Formats: sequence, structure tokens, C-alpha cells
Amino acid sequence: MTETEACIALNMVPKLGPVRLRRLLEVFETPQRILLAKSHELRGVEGIGPEIADAIAHWERHVDLAAELARIADFGAHVITQADAVYPPLLREIHNPPIVLYVWGELLEQDRHAISIVGSRKTSHYGLECAKKLSYQLAYAGLTVVSGMARGIDTAAHQGALAAKGRTVAVLGSGLGCLYPPENQALAEKIATSGAVVTEFPMSVAPDTQTFPQRNRIVSGWSDGLLVIEAGLKSGALITAGQAAEQGRSLYVVPGPIDRSTSMGSNRLIQEGAKLVMGAGDILDDLQILLPQKTQLEPTPARAIQLNDTERAVYESIRETETAIDAIIMKSGLPPGAVSSTLFALEMKRLVKQLPGQHFVKLL
Repeated sequence: MTETEACIALNMVPKLGPVRLRRLLEVFETPQRILLAKSHELRGVEGIGPEIADAIAHWERHVDLAAELARIADFGAHVITQADAVYPPLLREIHNPPIVLYVWGELLEQDRHAISIVGSRKTSHYGLECAKKLSYQLAYAGLTVVSGMARGIDTAAHQGALAAKGRTVAVLGSGLGCLYPPENQALAEKIATSGAVVTEFPMSVAPDTQTFPQRNRIVSGWSDGLLVIEAGLKSGALITAGQAAEQGRSLYVVPGPIDRSTSMGSNRLIQEGAKLVMGAGDILDDLQILLPQKTQLEPTPARAIQLNDTERAVYESIRETETAIDAIIMKSGLPPGAVSSTLFALEMKRLVKQLPGQHFVKLL
């Protein structure tokens, strides 16, 4: 049995966990020797009671290692441990680092230069666009974007990094065989081709209320800093922010409108000392990470697309938030018919989006 296989088996033993495993390794030195130990030997280790000692000593009653290895191979994934060079070094240093990481895709050494991005599942257009724009710029600058692939901000963060042709890592709160949310299957496949989908949970573990908080410590522990974009007072993103603070990570927050419930938690974090972020440069300057040479952040795609004078005038008349068509007409000075047809052209170019009530927002 290899060391990795022994770690996979130990990770599947009920109630063992990374902290107890660390104590066992201090005594038995290798995962293989832990699996060979007798129950009375295991009970001599601090924190190992009779129930866990018996579960380890008779691990084959609880764990079908051969079946798990077959599931991993069939899925096209692989498993790394803390002994592997690509295991995130900052994650290795937290109080309770994962025993193993199941990896779908590939982790690279450059993924140690990372920023984690979290936020609400129920978000506004403002929050989604902030997540896409900032993750795009951060990924273009060379940072790997780490998030949890949940609905809302997480999904937008991964999408932004992919649009920049950058690196992104999705950390699941389930096994790879029970991907959640299911509508993000296509997104997960894209991430696996230019980054990785990872989890500490065995292949068939379904998500529940316990797995997501466990997942969050990996999201926060992976990176040099955590960026919160739009979080309500009861958002799970605040749990991740608390874990980041405990792990000694830098905490960054995008401010939101004071009259929106989706911004109350994130704005509170700023009150409590998190760094207010208005652009990707705020994070890059603060972290001062040595990244691959790029002279500047890539200009937003909107600037790279050729626009005629009328299109440019209409586009620049739209504020950063939802803008009524009457305000666009007034600011641009163009006839209503010309503005309407130009807005349609900009929609076709995916530069703006129409919202209910004849309001428009910039997409880029």
C-alpha cells in the first residue's frame, strides 16, 4: 500500500479528521503504520478514544479502499497529500489541513499565488459584475482565483477567471461524484481544463450542512487573502471571513449599497477593519506578490471592442449601476430612437444588458 492510498483510507475512517491524524503521525510516523497499529496502541495517543481506535484498527470494515480507488480512476481524478509538492503550502500550515485533496484537473506550483473570492448565493447584478470584473483582472495579473463553485458570487468569480484565460480552482463541499450545484457541471468541466476542481471528501459524499463549513476553511486557507463580494448578515461568506481571520489571511471587501440586505454583512466587515476594495489594484498592491511580468491589468474588453462614435457615447452614458433610458438619452444628447437602436446593438455585442423597467447596466 502506498502512502497516498493509506491517506485515502484514513480520510474515510469516521470521525478521524486531520487534527487527530497529525497526533497519530507524531507517534507512528507514516500512514501505513497507523493502519497496521493495534487498538490498544492507538488508544495511547492523545485524543484517540476507544471508538476511533477501534475504527482505525478495523478500518477495512468501514472502508472499501479498492472501490474508492476504482471510482477515482474512472472519474479521471487523482489524489494528493501534504507530502506532494503541489499541495498548497499555505493550506498545509492551517490548524486542520485536509488529509487528502481529490483533484480533477491539475494543480501547478503557480497556484500558490492565489486570491480566494466568496460572497452571497443570492446576489444582485452589481455583485455579480463586480465578481466577474475583479476575478478577470486578478486572474489576468497572474493570481489563481479560488472559490467554492456555489451559485452567485462563486460562480461569477470562476467565470471571470476563465474569461481571462487564467487559473481558477473550485473547492467542493461534496465528493467529485456528487457535484453541487448540479447546474454547474459544465462550469466544473471548464475549470478542470484550466485549473482544478478539488475536494477533501471521498467520491460519493453528498453535500450537507456540515460539509460546506469544512469546505470553507480550505477556500480561505489556500490563499494569501480573501475577497468578500456582497454578503448579507447571515451569509456563509462571513463564516469563511472568520476562518480567514483565524488563519491570519488578509481580508478584502467590496463595499455595497447601504440600503441592500445583500451588502450588510460585507459592509460590516469593512467597519471591523477589512480593507475596502475599489479595484484589483488595491489587492495586488497590498499583497505585493511576485507574479509573472505583466505591465498592467488588461484593459476591459469593452475598450478593446471597436465602437463607433454613437455607440461610445451611449455606452459611456450608462453609469456603473442600473441606468434608466431617459438618463442615457439626456446624458448622451442623442435622439431617443438613436439611443434605443444603439442600446440594442450594444446588447448584441454583450456590452450592456437590459433590466426590467427600461433600465440598463454595463456588462464590461
